[in-house]
Amino acid sequence: MTDLRQSKPYVTHMKNLGWQVIKIKGVYCYLRHFPLLGNFIKIQRPKKLTPRLITHIEKKYHPFHCVIEPNISTDYSLLTTHYGFHLSKSTYLPSKTLILSLTRSEYSLYKSFAKDTRRLLRKTQNQEITQTNDIFLFRHAFKNAVNRSRYVPSVKNLASLQNTFGKKSLFLLTQNHSTGAVFLRTKKTGYYWLAFTNKEGRHNKSQYQVLWQGLEWAKKEGCQFFDFEGVYDERFPNKSWQGFTHFKKGFGGEEVKYPGTFSKVYWKNLLKLN
Repeated sequence: MTDLRQSKPYVTHMKNLGWQVIKIKGVYCYLRHFPLLGNFIKIQRPKKLTPRLITHIEKKYHPFHCVIEPNISTDYSLLTTHYGFHLSKSTYLPSKTLILSLTRSEYSLYKSFAKDTRRLLRKTQNQEITQTNDIFLFRHAFKNAVNRSRYVPSVKNLASLQNTFGKKSLFLLTQNHSTGAVFLRTKKTGYYWLAFTNKEGRHNKSQYQVLWQGLEWAKKEGCQFFDFEGVYDERFPNKSWQGFTHFKKGFGGEEVKYPGTFSKVYWKNLLKLN
């Protein structure tokens, strides 16, 4: 299954955000040049990770820092045993997620949810949730819903997602702007990409109906799977993830654990610059 971060729309999105994109042996690698430091390169969820790819990057692009986040099917042992990468204590991408099969009927899917989740979906079924193309309104609601420590994507970032993914994106917002979410999809997989809810939204449980509508959209668009894009991982603990993990698990899905983030700093390349 090809990860969204290895898809063409995502490549265009990253270019819009100022990244240089390199394609090597069918794998998209993202490069950003920093003055006085050199090239930072990240490779996220490649289908295949070969020695030739890593050697090519090191010889041609001379990075000062390289980050690789392997897919579950990737043999990542060569990173630590042959190339000097180490497993980081934190991750860039979610290291653990839930993947839900959408191949069953909508009724069967609904019946598979936890009892409390079904109850809250019934309770919120009359809430008005609409698709929006107003990026400024969406970001304003996002920013007002979360505390200052929470990352809020820029207007440029959100507009790029909407423009590059087009009909493969869905921006949902409740009528009172208390809850919103961005859903993206590839050919086979829908993604719960971004979401926010404020105190009022949490009280009204509107996030349940927003997520359900995103699931319905992915299914109607022909997706076979739905990726919840991250749950709490005891290997890389982040206590702030525990609350929404309970929420997501109510919708079911199979747990998938990724190897983590592998990082390497090329000190020789840094010394050459200085």
